Order: sequence, then structure tokens, then C-alpha cells
Amino acid sequence: MADRLNGARILILETREEAQFSRLLVEQGADVLQCPMFVIHDNPVAEPVEAFIRRAVERPLDDFVLLTGEGLRRLVAAARRIGLEAEFVKAVGAARCFTRGPKPGRALRDLGLAPDATTDTPTSEGVAALLAGYDLNGHRVGLQLYPDKDHGALIAAITALGAEVETVLPYVYDPKAADANILKAIDEMAAGRVDAVALTSSGQVRRLIEAARHHGYEDRLRAALERTKIASVGPVVSEELSANGLRTDIYPANHAFFMKPLISAMAQVLGAGRGPA
Repeated sequence: MADRLNGARILILETREEAQFSRLLVEQGADVLQCPMFVIHDNPVAEPVEAFIRRAVERPLDDFVLLTGEGLRRLVAAARRIGLEAEFVKAVGAARCFTRGPKPGRALRDLGLAPDATTDTPTSEGVAALLAGYDLNGHRVGLQLYPDKDHGALIAAITALGAEVETVLPYVYDPKAADANILKAIDEMAAGRVDAVALTSSGQVRRLIEAARHHGYEDRLRAALERTKIASVGPVVSEELSANGLRTDIYPANHAFFMKPLISAMAQVLGAGRGPA
């Protein structure tokens, strides 16, 4: 990257890949303020998750649609707990794997596997469009879900292609556990101690506003964002910002909607004139 962040203080709200995002920012000289928007737990109802794993081992899926990297990691951990880790990883490798954006692909590569196809845009609509280009008629398709999202349209789209869909929800969110940190982060922005907030999912926008509203902090949040640069990873996040009356100040170039291009865009905007780190 030609520009560096050189001490710029960046607020990140990433939950699933917080450590990686923080590391990439620190490598560019940023001072990172971490505020995960959720606490993540394994699904407290373990039986359906374990049953999905056993079925996948006993009768491998034809196709496996992965919506999050966290979901795959949680499934592998659940398989380990019931003594089926190696068998489950083998079953995943035998299926044709489709991923929603780059994060599930990284989780696959951590297992020595690779996606067969990845969406151009990391949305459910992008997944449906990708799958429409493949023959799924008569296939058993595993669909890894994530919390706080209605996946009915995606399930219907896959079913309409002639597939039998088996869903699994490996983890859940505990939003209340993070509220105190969110309010502290708003205070830091309001005090002018944050140069930019980096948003990597539309859910972060909704969660930030909902938490602020619940605690009577929405006016303070909006005032804080007026003095803080807002960096968006891509169109879905920017659309959510706009829908809530907020702007996008920093945006990746060349339609590359991932962490590294977002960091590059922040470095270009914030790094100029700061001098060496």
C-alpha cells in the first residue's frame, strides 16, 4: 500500500474475524479500537447440529453452501466433540462447496480444502444467483445458516432448482453482552478520539443503531458519526448506511469489497500528511 495509516485510530466492529482485521490494520500503522458487536456462542441446542454432521458423514452431501467462515469452524469443532472431525472434514471435501464471499473460503483452506465457486457479492442474493448457474436437480444441498437473518428466500431459491436442502445453524449471537462496549465506543467517537469507523457488514450498522437507540444514545451516536469518517467495505453496507440516513466517506476502489482493499482506501484518505509511523 502506497499510503499508511500512521497512527490513525480506527474503530472496528468486526466480530467473526476481529483478530485478522486488527492485525492487518496494525501492520499499516493504525491504532485499533476493537468493539465486537456480538458475543458468539455455539448453538445451545446441539442436537440438530450434531444430527446434521452425522448425516453428512453417513451420506455425504452433493453440495455444501457456506455462508460464513465462523459457521464452518463451529461445525468442525462440533464434529470434534462427537469424535467425527476427520470424517466430517472428508465429507465436506467430497461435496461441491459454494461460498458466500471470501471468509468461508479461508475457513475451507484452513482445512486443506478449497471452494468450487465463490459469489461475486457476499449476499444471499449473490448466493442464489451463483447457484442458478449450476445443475442442482436431485442434489442434497447442505446450507450453513447464520443468526439474525431470514434465509427463507435463499432456501426457496435452492429448492426451486430441484434440490433437497438440509440446513444447519451452528452458532447464535448474544447481543446484550456487548452493549457496554458499544456505548464506550460511541463515547470515544463523540469525544473526537476516533479517526474512522470501519464497517464490514450491514448487520453492524443495524446493531450499532439498535444498541444506541435502546440505551437512549442514538442522538449521541449520530453526532459522533458526524465527526468520524465512515468506511464501508462495499455496497450492501453503504446501502444500509444510506437507509439509516448516514453517509459513506471511504469505499474500496475497483469493486474489491474485502478487508484489504478497505484498509487501502482508509490509508489513502487518512494516511496522507501524517508522516512516518
